[in-house]
Amino acid sequence: MDINWYPGHMTSARRRIEEDIKLCDAVIELLDARIPGSSRNPDIDRLANNKKRVVLLNKNDLADRCITDAWIKYYENTGAKVLTLDSRERKQTLKVSDAVREVCKEKIERDLRRGIHNRPVKAMILGIPNVGKSTFINSFVGKATAKTGNKPGVTRGNQWIRLSKDINMLDTPGILWPKFEDEKTGINLALVGSINDNILPLYELSEILIDYLKTNYCNILHDRYMIDEALDSSSVLRSIAENKKLVLKGDEPDIDRAAKLLIDDLRSGRLGRISLERPD
Repeated sequence: MDINWYPGHMTSARRRIEEDIKLCDAVIELLDARIPGSSRNPDIDRLANNKKRVVLLNKNDLADRCITDAWIKYYENTGAKVLTLDSRERKQTLKVSDAVREVCKEKIERDLRRGIHNRPVKAMILGIPNVGKSTFINSFVGKATAKTGNKPGVTRGNQWIRLSKDINMLDTPGILWPKFEDEKTGINLALVGSINDNILPLYELSEILIDYLKTNYCNILHDRYMIDEALDSSSVLRSIAENKKLVLKGDEPDIDRAAKLLIDDLRSGRLGRISLERPD
């Protein structure tokens, strides 16, 4: 399944990021805790070369705890400061300031030695569409500073936001990259909602999800929908439609609605804490 989504505004947003990142001391990289590999833009290493790095595994309340622990170790081994959080919880977001100060400790101390006491650290926050960046900013600041939405592409321009007296953060639009490295990356991004649903084959995606859940999260489909997991994926969707009374005219099961329901239940956490990939 070949999935790619790179609307025109992402090209101009990428150019702006390339220019503005030169002004920053650190990069805050917001990843989806359910897909910390697939949600990481491979361009970041080049764009943020020699910048201090804070990695935030957001939506950790939706991800498998054990797998998230493995991802924390994975990114710590790259030299990044790693935190997990639910961006809707302000208490969790506030610890990000300490992480930025920690990775920029040398810069702060160098400024003090030079007699510079009030120059704030500048950090750029980067992330893919719908990863929760605007929600994180609003929780941190305590007001609706950034626009939020449950679909990708809400934030369109760069804007400076004062996180604290000594940290300024540059918000950026969520961008993907022109061509995904492999098919699995596109599928994972589509499943968590980082690609516009209007271009996606939701029925095929739901079948892939069913096979993954049956292999990695035994009984989760049975517990949620009271169906026989031994069925093939198309029969599972039919059973979901029947059990949830999703029907077309003539009482025919509405398979497309069942597919959308399954994906929505994954995204919302109604299926439980599920991670879609593990670190290599």
